Amino acid sequence: MDRPQSILPDQIAFTHAAFPFTASTTRGIFIGAQRLHWHHALELNYIRSGTGYIVINGMRLSFKQGDLILINSNDLHRAYETDNLVMDVMMFEPSLLAIDLKYDPDLLLPFRALGTRFPHVVNADSPIYDELVLLFSRMMEENRIKGTSFMSLIRSDLIRFLSLANRHLTAPAQEKQRVPVPVRGMHALKEVLRTMELHFAYGWTLRELADLTHLSPSRFSALFQQVVGTSPHHYLIQLRLTHAVHLLETTDHKIIEIAESCGFRNLSNFNRLFKLHIGASPSEVRERAYTGAGGYPGPQLSRPDKQ
Repeated sequence: MDRPQSILPDQIAFTHAAFPFTASTTRGIFIGAQRLHWHHALELNYIRSGTGYIVINGMRLSFKQGDLILINSNDLHRAYETDNLVMDVMMFEPSLLAIDLKYDPDLLLPFRALGTRFPHVVNADSPIYDELVLLFSRMMEENRIKGTSFMSLIRSDLIRFLSLANRHLTAPAQEKQRVPVPVRGMHALKEVLRTMELHFAYGWTLRELADLTHLSPSRFSALFQQVVGTSPHHYLIQLRLTHAVHLLETTDHKIIEIAESCGFRNLSNFNRLFKLHIGASPSEVRERAYTGAGGYPGPQLSRPDKQ
């Protein structure tokens, strides 16, 4: 087996290279985002409806309709849907505000000090909540219509959003008191996650994964559960199903071949797990991909009662 490699950042596609900003609306948690991931871009989410929770660097935070969520660059995170989740997702590179940082070096502090001085989740209890939601909504709308000077308007609203957050938001007590995952443990886990992604079809045992981190199986399992939010076995199933969906949608390989290439040695077991976690059968996913219908029910891997 190859030596462990650090988990690579997700690459965010920006339409305009000179304006590294993107915004979209999602329903549920897209299967590709079910894996633990990180990116250089800063992320803002607004929960339109539904409930769920997010695991960020081993810290579990619940969210509900109306909440705003801030995620810093380099944060290891993955979201979980518990009920009818619809959210707006906004991402931008810090370079978008490079000029402004010259005059206000603390402009990005609401991201850089998340979990210590600032909260990851902002709800209606915050005195500045209404104005932050209004600014977020205006940025989403400007990005949607792309009218005259929309980039300038988005950028000005983003600056005001961060300035107000910097002035008014403080972290809740439970975030200030949390015990972070040790840096060494986080680094070791990043390497294991990357190795699992590269070799998801391999029949990993808990002992083999633990040996990659030089931890005992029990310590490794506890660390993995804390950071990823699920067991190593469950996460490996998720990686395999993610790739299976990709192959079903992009190739004409037989379903039994796809199952085997993704590490499933038994077709009936593959079909059972696929239906349980994805919410549709492999043949249904393929048919919808070919017809362009899309919209299969989506993964249920995020549901705590399925773990």
